Amino acid sequence: MSYRISVDTGGTFTDVAVADSDGALHIGKALTTPQRAFEGISVALANAAEAFGIEVGDLLRQAETFTYGTTRATNAIVEGKTARTAFFTTEGFPDILLMREGGKLDPFRQIPYPPPYVPRHLTFEIAERIDSEGDVFIPLDEGSVLAALSRCRDLGVQAIGVSLLWSIVNPAHELRVGELIAEHLPETPYTLSHQLNPIVREYRRSSSCVIDASLKPLMQAHLQQLERDLQIAGFTGHLFIATSFGGSWRPAEVIGRPIYSVGSGPSMAPVAALAYTAAEAGDAGLRDSLLVCDTGGTTVDVGLVSDGQINFTAETWIGGKWVGHITGIRSVDVKSIGAGGGSVAWIDAGGLLRVGPQSAGADPGPACYGRGGELPTVTDAATVLGYIDPDYFLGGRLKLDAARAAEAIETHIAGPLGWTLEEAASAILVIATENIVGAIREITIAQGIDPREMTIVAGGGASGLNIVPIARELGCRRTLLPSTASALSACGAMYGDIISEFSISRYTETRDMDFAAVNAALEAVELQARQFLADLEDIDPISTRIEFLVAARYRQQVWELDIPVATPRFTSQADVRALEETFHATHRRVFAVEEPGQYLECLVWKARATADTRKPPVGARPTAPGMAKAPDSISAFFRSTGHVETPLYDGPDLETGTVIVGPAVIREPTTTVVVYPGSTATITPLGNYLLEITPEDAAVAPDRQEAAV
Repeated sequence: MSYRISVDTGGTFTDVAVADSDGALHIGKALTTPQRAFEGISVALANAAEAFGIEVGDLLRQAETFTYGTTRATNAIVEGKTARTAFFTTEGFPDILLMREGGKLDPFRQIPYPPPYVPRHLTFEIAERIDSEGDVFIPLDEGSVLAALSRCRDLGVQAIGVSLLWSIVNPAHELRVGELIAEHLPETPYTLSHQLNPIVREYRRSSSCVIDASLKPLMQAHLQQLERDLQIAGFTGHLFIATSFGGSWRPAEVIGRPIYSVGSGPSMAPVAALAYTAAEAGDAGLRDSLLVCDTGGTTVDVGLVSDGQINFTAETWIGGKWVGHITGIRSVDVKSIGAGGGSVAWIDAGGLLRVGPQSAGADPGPACYGRGGELPTVTDAATVLGYIDPDYFLGGRLKLDAARAAEAIETHIAGPLGWTLEEAASAILVIATENIVGAIREITIAQGIDPREMTIVAGGGASGLNIVPIARELGCRRTLLPSTASALSACGAMYGDIISEFSISRYTETRDMDFAAVNAALEAVELQARQFLADLEDIDPISTRIEFLVAARYRQQVWELDIPVATPRFTSQADVRALEETFHATHRRVFAVEEPGQYLECLVWKARATADTRKPPVGARPTAPGMAKAPDSISAFFRSTGHVETPLYDGPDLETGTVIVGPAVIREPTTTVVVYPGSTATITPLGNYLLEITPEDAAVAPDRQEAAV
């Protein structure tokens, strides 16, 4: 028997998904161990291995692949724990990272710009200048580079980002600076902007450059330690690292470009959503457009799938737009907010209840964990409301202390506000719900997308606590919550491919396209893509493909759209017209408007290389006929009904076709599904939960509870 393993290490929990060659899938979950990732992974692996009846060592020795997704890079940026990084820029432009793109959050107030990613005392101006045509206007003064390197040595710099003006047209000066760094500071990793992110905009190029450089020492040490730990434990298969592309790379590639590990875990949730909805299609009536809501212990990650295609973006901000830092690279479009199960509830200076963004994390964790946490969290609120069985958290492996949860809410929320314990706990969940709904509206309604026309796919260990009120607020009538929802991103890594993109800047206009220059650019990125795929021959992919794209815009537009290029080379005006028609259709779909007859400005040409890997089938969860038993009864609190005797079901015992009418609670080994009044849960043929929600928040009397097959 062979196995495939995928892991998602979050800020609170480490999720593991293991599938055998027959498609049987089991998940494991454990608290994250920040100091050494494998410690938490091994505990979660033991949970999954137990379900297969084998030891962890045997599981690893028989595993073909191990795919690892992590929030390590994202957390390091947010917490300011990256390497001490220097920024080398063209003389006269030291404020690129400070001024950003010139805008302010509030242009009518004198608000100082947020601190740049690299402070001024670590910013060095290099005497050189290349113009926009690629001609050398001021030759490189190597003395200025050597002086900067000497100062870097004195200041204990651990990494260097080099972003010179117009290096995307002529990289000669950047390449020479790289040679000098390698010669004089050979132990210091560096990133050259034209190699990482060859785009015109100097702020975004520079930001991605210094972020990437700052992550190299950290991710190199982290991934090399993980490789050693896996080898010691007996793993001899292929190790892959999840990336923000929604695919995976080998560890050496991620160490070389670690910025692509930012958001790697959350990027896999839409991949899982596509796999599950495709498997359920037909009977469940699910749509092709999906709203993916992955609620973990620390954050809620929201992504979109439009007409069966995962949405991508170049607008990924770490720490929030305007006050954070932009990665500047293309990645799966996922928005994260601090409203997970470990998000802390607090009262602001104005006496208003807030939830998040700060999180209790895994250590000490929520108050109910009994590990020293004293502040109330969303998990504490759900425990007080009766939604979480304290004796069955993580399948009974972590006993929750309901009394500590109640004490934390009473001390910090209910008492100061003069509310009852249940009112305070319910309010915490309502605020968390509204925070999530607000983030979803920002990426749907604010962009002209109607969430009512989408199916929600819910994931994460805390998603089942409030996904019904989230769907009701958005007007969504149907939600799919997989039985493996608590490890949605880890499961997504199981179904992801090996993907990379390569790009080159080459400006041209479709009214007079430079065929020779464009075809040379396409040839260059195609060669890089083919080399990437050639290096994967040892894993024997099912198939490989290369797709071409271009970042284009209407004349004098500010932003571009990435559109597919139908032909690998341009040979006639017919190819140009086809490109324009594709852009018009894409622009109409995204912005509901187009400009027929208008020519395009094409800026960046790209090749996307994909190696399709072998994936386990999405199989049904095994259940034995007649296994279902009468539910237990618990007292749960709902805002529409108050305290009510509520049936408590064990999810693994429920047979296909079972319909549960809310209010009810379904407990899974690694998550809880709350079926609110006015909603129903149906067990799908694959053993997942199809939640159907009525618009009205009408309570259903207990005597109307039924479970019909």
